[in-house]
Amino acid sequence: MSCSLRVDRVGPLCTVQDGGRPGLLAHGISASGPMDIAAHRLAGALAGACDETGIELTRAGIDLLVEAGELIVGWAGGAFEVRVNGEQRPWPGGARIAVGDRLSITPGAAGNYGYLRSDKGLDLPMVLGSRATSTRARLGGLKGRALRAGDVLKFAGEGGPMQTVVPPDPPEAGPVRFVWAIHAERFAADVRRKFVETPFRVTNAMDRMGVRLADEGGVFAASSILSLISDPILPGDIQILGDGTPIVLMRDHQPTGGYPRIGTIIGVDLGRFAQIRSGEAVVFAPVSVDHAHRLLRSATP
Repeated sequence: MSCSLRVDRVGPLCTVQDGGRPGLLAHGISASGPMDIAAHRLAGALAGACDETGIELTRAGIDLLVEAGELIVGWAGGAFEVRVNGEQRPWPGGARIAVGDRLSITPGAAGNYGYLRSDKGLDLPMVLGSRATSTRARLGGLKGRALRAGDVLKFAGEGGPMQTVVPPDPPEAGPVRFVWAIHAERFAADVRRKFVETPFRVTNAMDRMGVRLADEGGVFAASSILSLISDPILPGDIQILGDGTPIVLMRDHQPTGGYPRIGTIIGVDLGRFAQIRSGEAVVFAPVSVDHAHRLLRSATP
């Protein structure tokens, strides 16, 4: 049975995402995909999702009306408030909704990104092997753009039954782990030491392309490294601009960069980093590549 949802209200930069389109960076197209992969997977498990496609919410949330059919929805990521027909439900969680039902997700106590997935698949075309939205390349989702009020999302197919899933414990607080990157040795030993001892602050200059950090401790104030020959970059790369500003590159990063990267946030911590709100502090801790691989293997279903 087909189903459709009408978007009555939506925050900025709310997009359709799935596992992304890796392997296209050589063609100038970043992989996209969810900013918090673990939360995206949990929402899918709660819904008994039949594919990887879902809606990535930003802090302002979304209001949806079921115009046709019924479906099971699951939600996770951050700490939002969710109501079905005005009745508050637990977050993370899920529900069965049908014609006339209203689902409202509003800001909560923590996090920047939430995920809404369903047992049915979003009826959208595949573009280069994915339905993920890349607003930079204008690919995927709804015409390569963020969702707008008035959009109608259609669903088709059948997933599994509604799942009883015990949500995992919240990610451990503490330093965000990284591996030293290709240009780390270009920074003096004292700068590298200060980098792992000094807190940075997340600014409000953040989107799916990158997150700008405030270097309030002056770690890079005396750095004199100029721009480099551009080479490929990855999600999680910590790039230091010419004026000493650190930027963490995220899922919709540009394909190449001409500034030095001191480190790369490991895969299992990148989603946790993405959920840190502006004004909050972040501290970095180095780990080995082997340790990062072990953590990733243990976290992958």
